[in-house]
Amino acid sequence: MAEEEATQPTQAAQPQMRILGQFIRDMSFENIMAQKGAPTDVQPDVQVQVNLDAKKRSAENQYESAIKLQVTSKAKGGDATLFLLEIDYVGIFHVENVPEDQMHPFLLIECPRMIFPFLRRVVSDVTRDGGFPPLNLENIDFVALYRNEIARRQAENTQKADA
Repeated sequence: MAEEEATQPTQAAQPQMRILGQFIRDMSFENIMAQKGAPTDVQPDVQVQVNLDAKKRSAENQYESAIKLQVTSKAKGGDATLFLLEIDYVGIFHVENVPEDQMHPFLLIECPRMIFPFLRRVVSDVTRDGGFPPLNLENIDFVALYRNEIARRQAENTQKADA
């Protein structure tokens, strides 16, 4: 039995991740409709822009991953803005056993995926408390978002090289 265990190949340590904390770094909610006294029975047209950011913290194996949202709601069929929500939501993570070449996608895909449900709840609460129907954000495909950003950067670098 001991011989059998000795011949088994040793497996690489599995990646490990723990959320150490999460917080709102910055948030702004402008209820433009209330400021102008506009009618409340308009149909909203909501646009959501998502940006991601990640960085190493000073403590060993600790990283920050941030989701930055800009949500603009305008009246359907018009250009009157109803509200504007900007939020920078950050998770602090302890990450181990992730190869260095995979750390960047890990921090910009897996970490945001873990904190997104909490951000969704904050957005829902803020919009509801602002007098609008709660905005329940659709799931975000962080893999596609990451790939699009990499492609955009490559295209930008190609244009600079050609110039």
